[in-house]
Amino acid sequence: MLTIFCWLLFSCCALAGQKTLLMATTTSTDNTGLLDYLAPHFIKATGIKLKWIATGTGKALKLGQNCDADILLVHAHDAEIKYVANGYAINRREILYNDFVIIGPAFDPAKIKGKIVTKALQWIKNSKSLFVSRGDNSGTNKKEIALWEEAGMPVPDRESWYLQTGQGMITTISITAERDGYTITDRGTYIKYEDNLSGNPPLKILVEGDAVLVNQYSVLAVNPVRCENVQYDLAMKFSDWIVGKKAQELIKDFKLLGKQLFVPNVKHQTQD
Repeated sequence: MLTIFCWLLFSCCALAGQKTLLMATTTSTDNTGLLDYLAPHFIKATGIKLKWIATGTGKALKLGQNCDADILLVHAHDAEIKYVANGYAINRREILYNDFVIIGPAFDPAKIKGKIVTKALQWIKNSKSLFVSRGDNSGTNKKEIALWEEAGMPVPDRESWYLQTGQGMITTISITAERDGYTITDRGTYIKYEDNLSGNPPLKILVEGDAVLVNQYSVLAVNPVRCENVQYDLAMKFSDWIVGKKAQELIKDFKLLGKQLFVPNVKHQTQD
C-alpha cells in the first residue's frame, strides 16, 4: 500500500506541470534493467523523463484503469485485448518479445529436461515435485495458468507440492532455488538472475522452445476519454519513440553475459 501511495503522490506532482511520463509496467522490464537502459535515451531524444512502477501485469493494468498511469508496458495478450475493448486504453502496439522457460535444479527430480511444456507439467504433478508459482496475477502467472489448462489439468492451487509466493519474479526464483523446485520465468529475467550469480546459478533452463512459450510485450496508452488528466501526448511520444528504428536497435543490443534479453519486433518501424 505504501508503494501505491507514493506512486499516487508522485502522479499528482507530475501532473502539476513536470514533464514526466508515468508508466506502469511488469516486473521483468524493471528487474532486467531494460528501462534503466532505455530511459536516458528517451529523455535525450524527447526531453521527457520516464518514471515507472514495476508490478504484476494485472496490477499494472489496474493502475491504468484507475487513471494512475499514462502508459502501460505489459505482457498479457488476451487481457490487453479485452482491456482495450473495454475502453481503458488505446493504441496498443506490440514492441518486443522473449520467451518463457521452465527452470529447475540441475539434478531434475521430475525428469522434465527436454520435454514439451505440457508433458513437463504433467511429470511435475505426477512426481509431486515442488512447483513455485508467483500467484500474483502477473503476465507470467497468467501464462502459467494457461499452460496448466493446456496440459489438461486444473491449476494445482491447494496441492501440497504447489507453492504460491505472491511475489515478483526474482524473489520467486530465489525461493525456488532455496527449495530445489521448479518455476516458470521469462528468459530475460532468468538471464539477469544468471548474471547476478556470475553465470553459474543453481537453477537451469530445462524446458524451452515451444511456440506456446512466446512472451509478447506491448505498450498501451491510457485512454484520455476516460482519464481527463492523463498525459496522452507524452504517452504517445514514448509509444512513437519505442517503435522507432533507434529504440528497436537499442533493445536488440541490450545483453547480459553476451545473451540477448529481448527481441524487438515492431512490424512497421517508424522513421526517427
